[in-house]
Formats: sequence, C-alpha cells, structure tokens
Amino acid sequence: MQASDVMTENVITVNPDTTVAEIIAVLIEYHIKVVPVVDSRGQVVGVVSEGDVVRRVSEAGRRSWWQRNVVGGSLHEEYRKTYSRKAKEIMTANPVMVTPELPLQEVGLLMRQHGIRLVPVVRASRMIGVVSRTDVLRYVSAEAREAITPPDDKATHDAIWAQVTSISGEQAEPINVVVVRGKVEIWGLVSSREQKHAIQEAAENTPGVKSVENFLGVRQQDAGGTSPTL
Repeated sequence: MQASDVMTENVITVNPDTTVAEIIAVLIEYHIKVVPVVDSRGQVVGVVSEGDVVRRVSEAGRRSWWQRNVVGGSLHEEYRKTYSRKAKEIMTANPVMVTPELPLQEVGLLMRQHGIRLVPVVRASRMIGVVSRTDVLRYVSAEAREAITPPDDKATHDAIWAQVTSISGEQAEPINVVVVRGKVEIWGLVSSREQKHAIQEAAENTPGVKSVENFLGVRQQDAGGTSPTL
C-alpha cells in the first residue's frame, strides 16, 4: 500500500497571502485541522494548523492585556492586526512531504516521528494530494478486518473515483474512497444530499463492489445551517 492509494486528491489549500481570518473560515467550513499553503506554481511552501491559528490569537490576547494595563492600547486594534496577518507569517515552512510511491507504513512512521496530522504528496515538486493521519488509520482499520486485499480492489477504486469526479465536477469537495475486498467506504464532504446519494448509487453499481458504507457529510450551507449530516 502506497501514499497514492490513500491520499485525498481534491485538496483545500490557501496561498501565502491568505489572512488568518480567511484561514479560520476555511478550517471551519471544511471541518479540517490542517491546510497546505501553496504558491502560484503549485508548490507547497508550508502548512497552517488549527494549533498555529489558536496560538496566534492567544498571543494577541495576552499582548492586548499587557498593553491595556501597562501602556494602554486597543484590544480591537490588536485583534484586527492578528486576523489580518498572512499565512506566510504563521505557517510551518518546509513541511514534511512524501512521494506517491512511499509505502503507507513509512508515511505513518513519519507522522509519528514529527507529530504531524497531514503530509502533502508531491510529484515533480507539485502537490497532487495529501495523506492525513485519519487516512492512514482508516486503511489500518480496513486491513485489520480483511487480511488479504485482492488486486481487483485497485481497479474498483479507480472506477468509483472516476464516477465521483464525474458527479462532483471540477469543484469536487475533498473525498476519499477506501476499497478492501470489494467493501467500499466513502468519506468526505459533498455539496448536497442529492450528490451524496448519486455517489452512493454509482459506487453500488460498480463491478466488484460487495457493499458500500457512505460516510459523506453535506456542507453546512446545504444542511440548513447545521453541522454536516451523514
């Protein structure tokens, strides 16, 4: 099993000039904890995590308390400056990255060694996907249930993924398809319940599929203002 077998291909990214306020909106909207920072050439220059943002805002709060009580100053102004900061100012630069061919076991080892949640997958210096800690755990769990993974699963995965991209179009949300011995799990976010059901039906009608578990959530604005539903 390689990084390319589990990676999410339609990746939400920000650019180096994206503000902290915009990054927060992205993390909340897509229910993610880490977002890659990609330059105009498609190269990964860093990552911003939920922790990076929280630390920045917390530091602003502490500075504002000191300014108000010692030298004076405006809490509103301090937070405005904080939320206006750019991704390039708070990101972790030169992040750990992997190639599509790297064995999944080594991807998991890198994550444990560096204490990270996500690694970009790059080919010729350009990002083609990401592997998250959750992606690794899903496959470990799936393989634990099924000791042998037949080679046909790769063809089944590719056939389902072709249907997913056809249904979702170029603006596909982050979706991950897991296939083990014909048993399919679909994770991620879609724009509507109709899209979720269409992907479910397409997967069920794919040759080689024995069962489908659909864990897709519906984006917040399409769920009546509530959290994503399954």
